[in-house]
Amino acid sequence: MSHPPRLDSFAALDLASDLQKRIRKLGFTTPTPIQSEAIPVALRGHDLIGIAQTGTGKTLAFGLPMAARLSEGQVGLVLAPTRELALQIEEGLFSLGLKCAVLIGGVAMSRQIQRLRERPPVIVATPGRLLDHLAQRTVDLRRVAIAVLDEADRMLDMGFAPAVHKILDHTPKGRQTMLFSATMPSAVAELAQQYLQEPKRIEIERAGKASENVRHELIVLPHEKKLDMLDLLLQEHTGTVLIFARTRHGARKLARSVRGLGHTAAELHSDRTFNQRKEALEGFKRGQYRILVATDIAARGIDVKAIHLVLNYDLPENPEDYVHRIGRTGRASATGLAITFATPAQQRGVRDIEKLLRTKLPLSQHSELGLTPEPPARPVQPPKPKLKSPFPAKSHAGPKRGPRPGAGRPPSGRPKSAAKRKGRA
Repeated sequence: MSHPPRLDSFAALDLASDLQKRIRKLGFTTPTPIQSEAIPVALRGHDLIGIAQTGTGKTLAFGLPMAARLSEGQVGLVLAPTRELALQIEEGLFSLGLKCAVLIGGVAMSRQIQRLRERPPVIVATPGRLLDHLAQRTVDLRRVAIAVLDEADRMLDMGFAPAVHKILDHTPKGRQTMLFSATMPSAVAELAQQYLQEPKRIEIERAGKASENVRHELIVLPHEKKLDMLDLLLQEHTGTVLIFARTRHGARKLARSVRGLGHTAAELHSDRTFNQRKEALEGFKRGQYRILVATDIAARGIDVKAIHLVLNYDLPENPEDYVHRIGRTGRASATGLAITFATPAQQRGVRDIEKLLRTKLPLSQHSELGLTPEPPARPVQPPKPKLKSPFPAKSHAGPKRGPRPGAGRPPSGRPKSAAKRKGRA
Protein backbone atom coordinates (compact mmCIF):
# COMPACT_ATOMS: atom_id res chain seq x y z
CA MET A 1 0.00 0.00 0.00
CA SER A 2 1.45 3.38 -1.01
CA HIS A 3 1.81 6.31 1.35
CA PRO A 4 -0.85 9.05 1.32
CA PRO A 5 0.30 12.27 -0.41
CA ARG A 6 2.50 14.62 1.57
CA LEU A 7 0.86 17.45 3.48
CA ASP A 8 1.84 20.90 2.21
CA SER A 9 -0.42 23.03 4.40
CA PHE A 10 -2.39 22.48 7.60
CA ALA A 11 -5.31 24.30 5.98
CA ALA A 12 -5.63 21.40 3.51
CA LEU A 13 -6.54 18.96 6.30
CA ASP A 14 -10.15 17.87 6.68
CA LEU A 15 -10.40 18.49 10.43
CA ALA A 16 -13.10 19.55 12.84
CA SER A 17 -13.51 23.33 12.86
CA ASP A 18 -12.48 23.60 16.52
CA LEU A 19 -9.21 21.74 15.88
CA GLN A 20 -8.52 23.76 12.75
CA LYS A 21 -9.09 26.96 14.73
CA ARG A 22 -6.58 25.83 17.38
CA ILE A 23 -3.94 25.15 14.72
CA ARG A 24 -4.39 28.64 13.26
CA LYS A 25 -4.21 30.18 16.74
CA LEU A 26 -0.93 28.37 17.40
CA GLY A 27 0.45 29.91 14.21
CA PHE A 28 0.96 26.58 12.40
CA THR A 29 0.72 27.02 8.65
CA THR A 30 3.39 24.91 6.94
CA PRO A 31 4.19 21.48 8.41
CA THR A 32 7.75 20.33 9.11
CA PRO A 33 9.03 17.37 7.04
CA ILE A 34 8.10 14.77 9.69
CA GLN A 35 4.65 16.35 10.12
CA SER A 36 4.15 16.53 6.36
CA GLU A 37 4.63 12.78 5.93
CA ALA A 38 3.46 11.35 9.26
CA ILE A 39 0.16 13.19 9.75
CA PRO A 40 -1.60 11.90 6.58
CA VAL A 41 -0.48 8.33 7.38
CA ALA A 42 -1.59 8.57 11.03
CA LEU A 43 -4.94 10.15 10.13
CA ARG A 44 -5.72 7.03 8.09
CA GLY A 45 -5.10 4.87 11.15
CA HIS A 46 -1.91 3.19 9.97
CA ASP A 47 0.86 2.16 12.33
CA LEU A 48 4.03 4.10 11.59
CA ILE A 49 7.72 4.37 12.38
CA GLY A 50 9.05 7.93 12.24
CA ILE A 51 12.81 8.46 12.09
CA ALA A 52 13.60 12.11 12.78
CA GLN A 53 15.81 14.21 15.02
CA THR A 54 14.63 15.94 18.18
CA GLY A 55 13.14 19.39 17.68
CA THR A 56 11.49 18.52 14.35
CA GLY A 57 7.88 18.75 15.53
CA LYS A 58 7.16 15.11 16.39
CA THR A 59 4.67 15.98 19.15
CA LEU A 60 2.33 17.61 16.64
CA ALA A 61 2.99 14.75 14.19
CA PHE A 62 1.28 12.30 16.55
CA GLY A 63 -0.77 14.78 18.63
CA LEU A 64 -2.84 16.14 15.76
CA PRO A 65 -3.97 12.68 14.53
CA MET A 66 -4.69 11.71 18.13
CA ALA A 67 -6.88 14.79 18.63
CA ALA A 68 -8.67 14.07 15.34
CA ARG A 69 -9.18 10.30 15.70
CA LEU A 70 -9.94 9.61 19.37
CA SER A 71 -13.61 8.88 19.88
CA GLU A 72 -15.64 9.23 23.08
CA GLY A 73 -14.47 6.63 25.60
CA GLN A 74 -11.20 5.90 23.81
CA VAL A 75 -7.80 6.66 25.30
CA GLY A 76 -4.51 7.76 23.82
CA LEU A 77 -1.29 6.61 25.50
CA VAL A 78 2.09 8.30 25.09
CA LEU A 79 5.23 6.78 26.61
CA ALA A 80 8.30 8.99 27.08
CA PRO A 81 11.70 8.21 28.63
CA THR A 82 11.92 11.13 31.06
CA ARG A 83 9.74 13.33 33.26
CA GLU A 84 10.81 16.46 31.41
CA LEU A 85 9.84 15.08 28.03
CA ALA A 86 6.51 13.83 29.38
CA LEU A 87 5.68 17.34 30.65
CA GLN A 88 6.75 18.83 27.32
CA ILE A 89 4.41 16.45 25.48
CA GLU A 90 1.53 17.22 27.85
CA GLU A 91 2.00 20.92 27.14
CA GLY A 92 1.87 20.32 23.38
CA LEU A 93 -1.21 18.10 23.55
CA PHE A 94 -3.04 20.53 25.84
CA SER A 95 -2.58 23.25 23.19
CA LEU A 96 -4.54 20.96 20.81
CA GLY A 97 -7.39 20.68 23.32
CA LEU A 98 -6.41 17.26 24.73
CA LYS A 99 -6.57 16.91 28.50
CA CYS A 100 -3.93 14.55 29.89
CA ALA A 101 -3.08 12.58 32.99
CA VAL A 102 0.70 12.79 33.43
CA LEU A 103 2.12 9.78 35.26
CA ILE A 104 5.76 10.44 36.20
CA GLY A 105 8.05 9.87 39.16
CA GLY A 106 8.65 12.59 41.72
CA VAL A 107 4.93 13.39 42.00
CA ALA A 108 2.57 11.87 44.57
CA MET A 109 0.69 8.81 43.31
CA SER A 110 -2.49 10.04 45.03
CA ARG A 111 -2.62 13.15 42.82
CA GLN A 112 -2.17 11.03 39.72
CA ILE A 113 -4.88 8.58 40.81
CA GLN A 114 -7.27 11.50 41.29
CA ARG A 115 -6.47 12.71 37.78
CA LEU A 116 -7.05 9.24 36.33
CA ARG A 117 -10.48 9.10 37.98
CA GLU A 118 -11.45 12.13 35.89
CA ARG A 119 -10.98 9.87 32.80
CA PRO A 120 -8.95 12.22 30.60
CA PRO A 121 -8.65 11.18 26.95
CA VAL A 122 -4.82 10.92 27.03
CA ILE A 123 -2.29 9.38 29.41
CA VAL A 124 1.30 10.62 29.13
CA ALA A 125 3.67 8.52 31.20
CA THR A 126 7.17 7.32 31.87
CA PRO A 127 7.33 3.51 31.79
CA GLY A 128 8.40 3.05 35.42
CA ARG A 129 5.58 5.08 36.95
CA LEU A 130 2.97 3.56 34.64
CA LEU A 131 4.08 0.10 35.79
CA ASP A 132 3.55 1.27 39.40
CA HIS A 133 -0.04 2.20 38.55
CA LEU A 134 -0.61 -1.11 36.73
CA ALA A 135 0.70 -3.00 39.77
CA GLN A 136 -1.74 -1.10 42.03
CA ARG A 137 -4.56 -1.45 39.48
CA THR A 138 -5.14 2.29 39.46
CA VAL A 139 -5.00 2.54 35.66
CA ASP A 140 -6.88 0.59 32.97
CA LEU A 141 -5.27 0.38 29.52
CA ARG A 142 -8.01 -1.69 27.88
CA ARG A 143 -9.50 1.43 26.26
CA VAL A 144 -6.24 2.50 24.58
CA ALA A 145 -6.94 3.08 20.89
CA ILE A 146 -3.72 4.92 19.99
CA ALA A 147 -0.31 4.25 21.55
CA VAL A 148 2.78 6.37 20.93
CA LEU A 149 6.37 5.51 21.82
CA ASP A 150 8.33 8.75 21.74
CA GLU A 151 12.16 8.76 21.78
CA ALA A 152 12.01 4.96 21.62
CA ASP A 153 15.76 4.54 21.26
CA ARG A 154 16.46 6.44 24.47
CA MET A 155 13.66 4.61 26.28
CA LEU A 156 15.22 1.22 25.51
CA ASP A 157 18.74 2.51 26.11
CA MET A 158 17.66 3.45 29.64
CA GLY A 159 16.62 -0.15 30.31
CA PHE A 160 12.86 0.30 29.91
CA ALA A 161 12.42 -2.49 27.33
CA PRO A 162 10.77 -4.98 29.75
CA ALA A 163 8.45 -2.25 31.05
CA VAL A 164 7.46 -1.15 27.53
CA HIS A 165 6.69 -4.75 26.55
CA LYS A 166 4.57 -5.28 29.66
CA ILE A 167 2.67 -2.02 29.13
CA LEU A 168 1.88 -2.74 25.48
CA ASP A 169 0.73 -6.24 26.43
CA HIS A 170 -1.94 -4.56 28.61
CA THR A 171 -3.34 -2.63 25.63
CA PRO A 172 -5.72 -3.97 22.95
CA LYS A 173 -4.06 -5.65 19.98
CA GLY A 174 -6.21 -3.65 17.56
CA ARG A 175 -4.74 -0.31 18.66
CA GLN A 176 -2.91 2.08 16.34
CA THR A 177 0.77 2.33 17.30
CA MET A 178 3.23 5.07 16.37
CA LEU A 179 6.93 4.84 17.15
CA PHE A 180 9.29 7.81 16.88
CA SER A 181 13.04 7.62 17.24
CA ALA A 182 16.15 9.55 16.22
CA THR A 183 18.14 6.35 15.70
CA MET A 184 17.12 2.80 14.81
CA PRO A 185 19.21 0.28 16.77
CA SER A 186 18.32 -3.40 16.58
CA ALA A 187 16.38 -3.32 19.88
CA VAL A 188 14.00 -0.67 18.50
CA ALA A 189 13.59 -2.59 15.23
CA GLU A 190 12.71 -5.75 17.19
CA LEU A 191 10.19 -3.84 19.31
CA ALA A 192 8.54 -2.45 16.17
CA GLN A 193 8.41 -5.88 14.57
CA GLN A 194 6.67 -7.34 17.60
CA TYR A 195 4.08 -4.63 18.30
CA LEU A 196 3.42 -2.70 15.07
CA GLN A 197 1.18 -4.04 12.30
CA GLU A 198 2.49 -3.40 8.77
CA PRO A 199 3.88 0.00 9.77
CA LYS A 200 4.66 2.74 7.30
CA ARG A 201 8.28 3.79 7.71
CA ILE A 202 8.91 7.53 7.42
CA GLU A 203 12.57 8.38 7.45
CA ILE A 204 13.10 12.11 7.18
CA GLU A 205 16.83 11.62 7.61
CA ARG A 206 19.03 8.58 7.72
CA ALA A 207 18.92 7.04 11.19
CA GLY A 208 21.81 8.49 13.17
CA LYS A 209 22.26 11.46 10.84
CA ALA A 210 22.96 14.76 12.56
CA SER A 211 21.16 17.97 11.63
CA GLU A 212 22.74 19.83 8.74
CA ASN A 213 22.11 23.10 10.60
CA VAL A 214 24.73 22.23 13.22
CA ARG A 215 28.44 22.99 12.81
CA HIS A 216 30.74 20.54 14.56
CA GLU A 217 34.11 21.14 16.21
CA LEU A 218 36.44 18.74 17.99
CA ILE A 219 38.96 19.89 20.60
CA VAL A 220 41.58 17.31 21.59
CA LEU A 221 43.37 18.23 24.81
CA PRO A 222 44.72 16.76 28.05
CA HIS A 223 42.05 16.07 30.68
CA GLU A 224 43.55 18.55 33.16
CA LYS A 225 43.13 21.44 30.68
CA LYS A 226 39.41 20.93 29.99
CA LEU A 227 38.17 23.45 32.58
CA ASP A 228 40.54 26.18 31.31
CA MET A 229 39.32 25.55 27.75
CA LEU A 230 35.70 25.69 28.94
CA ASP A 231 36.39 29.07 30.56
CA LEU A 232 37.80 30.37 27.27
CA LEU A 233 34.85 29.12 25.23
CA LEU A 234 32.27 30.58 27.62
CA GLN A 235 33.93 33.97 27.19
CA GLU A 236 33.92 33.61 23.39
CA HIS A 237 30.30 32.41 23.11
CA THR A 238 27.92 34.69 24.97
CA GLY A 239 24.63 32.97 24.08
CA THR A 240 22.85 30.14 25.86
CA VAL A 241 25.01 27.06 26.41
CA LEU A 242 24.02 23.47 27.16
CA ILE A 243 26.92 21.45 28.62
CA PHE A 244 26.83 17.66 28.79
CA ALA A 245 28.58 15.62 31.46
CA ARG A 246 28.56 11.83 31.48
CA THR A 247 27.63 11.25 35.14
CA ARG A 248 25.45 12.99 37.70
CA HIS A 249 28.49 13.45 39.97
CA GLY A 250 30.38 15.02 37.08
CA ALA A 251 27.44 17.29 36.24
CA ARG A 252 27.15 18.47 39.85
CA LYS A 253 30.89 19.17 40.10
CA LEU A 254 31.01 20.89 36.71
CA ALA A 255 28.03 23.16 37.50
CA ARG A 256 29.78 24.24 40.67
CA SER A 257 32.95 25.01 38.69
CA VAL A 258 31.02 27.00 36.06
CA ARG A 259 29.37 29.11 38.78
CA GLY A 260 32.85 29.63 40.25
CA LEU A 261 33.90 31.08 36.90
CA GLY A 262 31.25 33.79 37.33
CA HIS A 263 28.43 32.40 35.14
CA THR A 264 24.81 31.73 35.99
CA ALA A 265 24.34 27.97 35.74
CA ALA A 266 21.73 25.37 36.64
CA GLU A 267 22.13 21.60 36.75
CA LEU A 268 19.87 18.83 35.50
CA HIS A 269 20.55 15.26 36.61
CA SER A 270 18.96 12.39 38.53
CA ASP A 271 20.22 13.57 41.93
CA ARG A 272 17.94 16.61 41.67
CA THR A 273 14.34 16.42 42.88
CA PHE A 274 11.51 16.81 40.41
CA ASN A 275 10.86 20.39 41.53
CA GLN A 276 14.57 21.26 41.31
CA ARG A 277 14.78 19.87 37.77
CA LYS A 278 11.63 21.72 36.77
CA GLU A 279 12.96 24.99 38.21
CA ALA A 280 16.32 24.54 36.45
CA LEU A 281 14.69 23.90 33.08
CA GLU A 282 12.21 26.77 33.36
CA GLY A 283 14.98 29.11 34.56
CA PHE A 284 17.10 28.14 31.57
CA LYS A 285 14.17 28.79 29.22
CA ARG A 286 13.48 32.22 30.76
CA GLY A 287 17.13 33.25 30.62
CA GLN A 288 17.60 33.23 34.38
CA TYR A 289 20.46 30.80 33.79
CA ARG A 290 22.68 31.23 30.73
CA ILE A 291 24.22 27.77 31.15
CA LEU A 292 22.62 24.41 31.85
CA VAL A 293 24.79 21.44 32.83
CA ALA A 294 23.01 18.14 32.21
CA THR A 295 23.42 14.40 31.84
CA ASP A 296 22.13 12.50 28.81
CA ILE A 297 19.18 10.94 30.63
CA ALA A 298 17.92 14.15 32.23
CA ALA A 299 18.35 16.18 29.05
CA ARG A 300 15.52 14.41 27.22
CA GLY A 301 12.63 16.83 27.13
CA ILE A 302 14.78 19.95 26.89
CA ASP A 303 12.83 21.93 24.31
CA VAL A 304 14.49 25.33 24.47
CA LYS A 305 14.63 27.55 21.42
CA ALA A 306 17.81 29.24 20.28
CA ILE A 307 20.41 27.27 22.24
CA HIS A 308 23.57 28.76 20.77
CA LEU A 309 26.08 26.10 21.80
CA VAL A 310 26.00 22.46 22.85
CA LEU A 311 29.27 21.54 24.51
CA ASN A 312 30.20 17.90 25.12
CA TYR A 313 32.49 18.33 28.12
CA ASP A 314 32.55 14.55 28.43
CA LEU A 315 32.46 12.30 25.40
CA PRO A 316 29.12 10.42 25.29
CA GLU A 317 29.05 6.78 26.30
CA ASN A 318 27.71 5.68 22.92
CA PRO A 319 27.63 7.36 19.49
CA GLU A 320 23.82 7.64 19.38
CA ASP A 321 23.92 9.93 22.41
CA TYR A 322 26.02 12.38 20.40
CA VAL A 323 23.18 12.73 17.89
CA HIS A 324 20.65 13.31 20.68
CA ARG A 325 22.87 15.85 22.43
CA ILE A 326 23.53 18.07 19.45
CA GLY A 327 19.87 17.86 18.43
CA ARG A 328 19.25 20.48 21.13
CA THR A 329 20.78 23.18 18.92
CA GLY A 330 20.17 24.13 15.29
CA ARG A 331 16.42 23.63 15.59
CA ALA A 332 13.68 24.85 13.30
CA SER A 333 16.06 25.95 10.50
CA ALA A 334 18.26 27.92 12.94
CA THR A 335 22.01 27.33 12.93
CA GLY A 336 23.81 25.84 15.91
CA LEU A 337 27.27 24.88 17.11
CA ALA A 338 28.40 21.64 18.77
CA ILE A 339 31.85 21.47 20.38
CA THR A 340 33.25 18.22 21.74
CA PHE A 341 36.15 17.73 24.14
CA ALA A 342 38.20 14.56 23.80
CA THR A 343 41.49 13.38 25.23
CA PRO A 344 43.99 11.54 23.01
CA ALA A 345 43.06 8.30 24.77
CA GLN A 346 39.44 8.70 23.58
CA GLN A 347 40.30 8.33 19.92
CA ARG A 348 38.16 5.21 19.53
CA GLY A 349 35.07 6.98 20.92
CA VAL A 350 35.54 9.84 18.44
CA ARG A 351 35.95 7.39 15.56
CA ASP A 352 32.72 5.61 16.57
CA ILE A 353 30.83 8.92 16.42
CA GLU A 354 32.34 9.72 13.02
CA LYS A 355 31.38 6.27 11.77
CA LEU A 356 27.75 6.86 12.77
CA LEU A 357 27.70 10.35 11.24
CA ARG A 358 29.63 9.15 8.17
CA THR A 359 31.79 12.23 8.39
CA LYS A 360 34.87 13.48 10.22
CA LEU A 361 34.57 15.91 13.14
CA PRO A 362 36.63 18.96 12.13
CA LEU A 363 39.44 19.89 14.53
CA SER A 364 38.89 23.27 16.20
CA GLN A 365 41.53 26.00 16.07
CA HIS A 366 41.65 25.62 19.86
CA SER A 367 42.64 21.97 19.65
CA GLU A 368 46.04 21.53 21.29
CA LEU A 369 46.50 18.00 20.03
CA GLY A 370 45.34 15.80 17.18
CA LEU A 371 44.20 12.24 16.96
CA THR A 372 46.55 9.61 15.62
CA PRO A 373 45.63 8.85 12.00
CA GLU A 374 44.12 5.43 11.57
CA PRO A 375 46.51 3.02 9.87
CA PRO A 376 45.45 2.06 6.36
CA ALA A 377 43.63 -1.23 6.16
CA ARG A 378 45.96 -4.06 5.20
CA PRO A 379 44.96 -5.64 1.89
CA VAL A 380 43.72 -9.18 2.21
CA GLN A 381 46.21 -11.51 0.54
CA PRO A 382 44.65 -14.33 -1.47
CA PRO A 383 45.77 -17.80 -0.34
CA LYS A 384 48.69 -19.20 -2.28
CA PRO A 385 47.69 -22.05 -4.62
CA LYS A 386 49.12 -25.42 -3.77
CA LEU A 387 51.55 -26.70 -6.43
CA LYS A 388 50.90 -30.22 -7.67
CA SER A 389 53.99 -32.42 -7.72
CA PRO A 390 54.77 -34.07 -11.09
CA PHE A 391 55.97 -37.18 -9.25
CA PRO A 392 53.65 -39.85 -7.89
CA ALA A 393 53.07 -39.64 -4.17
CA LYS A 394 55.33 -41.91 -2.15
CA SER A 395 53.61 -44.43 0.04
CA HIS A 396 54.98 -44.38 3.55
CA ALA A 397 53.23 -47.61 4.44
CA GLY A 398 55.68 -50.55 4.42
CA PRO A 399 55.03 -53.91 2.80
CA LYS A 400 52.14 -55.83 4.24
CA ARG A 401 53.49 -58.27 6.77
CA GLY A 402 52.03 -61.61 7.72
CA PRO A 403 51.62 -62.84 11.28
CA ARG A 404 54.78 -63.15 13.36
CA PRO A 405 56.14 -66.60 13.77
CA GLY A 406 54.74 -68.10 16.92
CA ALA A 407 51.89 -65.66 17.13
CA GLY A 408 48.91 -67.16 18.91
CA ARG A 409 50.94 -69.72 20.85
CA PRO A 410 50.66 -69.89 24.65
CA PRO A 411 53.48 -68.21 26.56
CA SER A 412 56.50 -70.26 27.36
CA GLY A 413 56.86 -71.97 30.80
CA ARG A 414 54.94 -74.68 32.55
CA PRO A 415 51.28 -74.99 31.95
CA LYS A 416 49.03 -73.55 34.59
CA SER A 417 47.66 -76.94 35.41
CA ALA A 418 51.15 -78.18 36.26
CA ALA A 419 51.70 -75.25 38.62
CA LYS A 420 48.49 -76.11 40.42
CA ARG A 421 49.56 -79.74 40.76
CA LYS A 422 52.87 -78.60 42.25
CA GLY A 423 51.07 -76.44 44.77
CA ARG A 424 48.95 -79.39 45.88
CA ALA A 425 51.95 -81.68 46.31
